[in-house]
Amino acid sequence: MRTQEVFKAISDPTRRKVLKLLQGGSKSAGELAEAFDITKGSLSHHFNVLKAADLVRCERRGQQIVYSLNTTVFEDVAAVLLDLFKVEKGNGERS
Repeated sequence: MRTQEVFKAISDPTRRKVLKLLQGGSKSAGELAEAFDITKGSLSHHFNVLKAADLVRCERRGQQIVYSLNTTVFEDVAAVLLDLFKVEKGNGERS
């Protein structure tokens, strides 16, 4: 997992909104673009950052590019965060 790329990707509100929209299932680039008031070039940049972090997958279906969440990366990130914020026990052990 590319931890730095993941945190960079989720640091931006536009990219978080893309991820939130994809929670409901796969969507084409056009369907996602309807939810934003930004240029297609800007949105393409956000898609590329999400792809570089491996948070989304894309598939060409005819003339359309369809995006979906890569849930395995989210599971890996959750494990990293849980490990990072584990509470230490009194004798140095982690709980």
